[in-house]
Amino acid sequence: MDEYPLIENHGLVGDLQTAALVTTEGVVDWFCCPRFDSPSVFGALLDKDKGGHCTVRPAHRTHATKQLYLPDTAILVTRFMTEAGAGEVLDFMPVTGTTATSRHRLVRLVRCVRGSMTFDVEIAPRFDYGRRSHQLRITQHGAVFVAEDGTELTVHPIREPDDDRLMDVLTDRDADLHLSLTLRAGQQRGLMLEMGAEGPPREVVDEEHRGLFDETAAFWRSWLAQSRYTGRWREVVERSAITLKLMTFAPSGAVVAAPTAALPEQLGGERNWDYRFTWIRDASFSVYALLGLGFTDEARAFIIWLSDRVRERVGSTGNTGPLDIMYKVDGSSDLDEQILDHWEGYARSAPVRIGNGAATQLQLDIYGEALDSIYFAHRHGFQVGHRGWTSMREDLDWLADHWDQAEEGIWETRGGRQDFTYGRVMSWVAFDRALRLAESNGWPAATGRWQAERDAVYEQVMAKGWSEERQAFVQRYGSGVLDSSLLRMATVGFLTPADPMWASTLDAMERELVSDSLVYRYNPDASPDGLRGSEGTFSLCTFMYVDALARAGRTDRARLVFEKMMGYANHLGLFSEEIDPTGRQLGNFPQAFTHLALIDSAITLNEALNRR
Repeated sequence: MDEYPLIENHGLVGDLQTAALVTTEGVVDWFCCPRFDSPSVFGALLDKDKGGHCTVRPAHRTHATKQLYLPDTAILVTRFMTEAGAGEVLDFMPVTGTTATSRHRLVRLVRCVRGSMTFDVEIAPRFDYGRRSHQLRITQHGAVFVAEDGTELTVHPIREPDDDRLMDVLTDRDADLHLSLTLRAGQQRGLMLEMGAEGPPREVVDEEHRGLFDETAAFWRSWLAQSRYTGRWREVVERSAITLKLMTFAPSGAVVAAPTAALPEQLGGERNWDYRFTWIRDASFSVYALLGLGFTDEARAFIIWLSDRVRERVGSTGNTGPLDIMYKVDGSSDLDEQILDHWEGYARSAPVRIGNGAATQLQLDIYGEALDSIYFAHRHGFQVGHRGWTSMREDLDWLADHWDQAEEGIWETRGGRQDFTYGRVMSWVAFDRALRLAESNGWPAATGRWQAERDAVYEQVMAKGWSEERQAFVQRYGSGVLDSSLLRMATVGFLTPADPMWASTLDAMERELVSDSLVYRYNPDASPDGLRGSEGTFSLCTFMYVDALARAGRTDRARLVFEKMMGYANHLGLFSEEIDPTGRQLGNFPQAFTHLALIDSAITLNEALNRR
């Protein structure tokens, strides 16, 4: 671990088509281009020697470091302090438009604010996950790294043409660039890394740099000003909103589950998945959070993206269904899973997986999540058109034929299909929301059949999903295993929060799945999932627990769990997927699902406290 930064010791910057992670030591150790799911340019996060990085940090190795965002923006400031001086690096990516582009810029402004400081700068790209070599061309005005397939990374220095040349430049046998930069208080220099540059390296003068900085800051502050949230946790909620926006692919409106791949759920374990894709489930939840905060444009963009996925495979036959569980951000579904054998993995946690083999799984819950988000958006003024409704009708007809079968389930287990209770509950949601849409709008529908299937699902869940022995709803039929996905049963209206069966289910989960307020998904020892090893508590589930407690009237408990969970956020308010027993963050970072659940639980809890 000493050779790798803690997962939580990172900040995120992005331009709404891709993103980069920056450590508290000023290292860009993860950056894929031109999209979130593209091959990496810097990947030291997953292999410190072969992954590549861009480092800007003090030459004096004894220093203190702090990291923060400029208020209400996605501009990251990493500060370094020594006895001789203090300096900082400002990282940001100028926002791209809604048209997909190969041109992306990462600005790294370096400045001294007290005394003097020498910075070591190292730029060492490793294109295509380190599988392609490169050459380095240094010019009078900058440098260009050229990969063997022609991909280029251009380095533009930030300075006025007549400024003193403060950088000493060296190269090495790996065709990497090493710079030494000494600054006094008030001086600043820096560099702009550009993929898909339209011309050769050039000086980025102060006027241009300030223009990019001001435009980027203005964009984020203007965007955040749309938020309607005025509750008790405004700062953490708005930081979560910015983080979700950073993980949104603007050309399509799709939200990636995380900007990273293969970060382990257990150090040294094999649960290392690629999350740089859009899950129907995760992204559907984004509609509630976005509309709850007032971000209607983002909600509308995703609903359009989701409607396109619903329409494109209408009439599909077989057990795979008309919807995949996940897609690339452009809506394509080629997500073949590969292993990068030449990389050792984060903290030697192999294998390093890219792509995702779970894409072809059958997960019945996605139909409920998709229909629930569409219904929620419809209630907030987003109209479903004729073609959309026709496609939904055909999807519901497929679900009516196929809901009563085993599946892989919400957690994408690889131990074989099971009759998961959560999948049945969400099938009930799909029929219920479709019936509500048809009735409220007078649309043609097979309402008789849908109602019969909805009622059949309900009766089956109550008969087979409930364990008299456990006095709780269980993960799958015929088992006594608990599962925190069922925390949503009351949220979606399958049960009322005051139902005694729900109260006893919450009590059972409290005893078995909750550890000092943190919540596990399930117990892998009691319910083998086809994978070796264990995992930490699931941050999403902890926030779902807060939501469930608040709805059940257990407001004081909900608030305590929420406040304790805030203590596990990193220094910037960001969460990864999981938390290990030592309190460290695990899994891909930051995770959209966690931040979505944070927003939802903050809204629910705030309303419950206000009512009380």
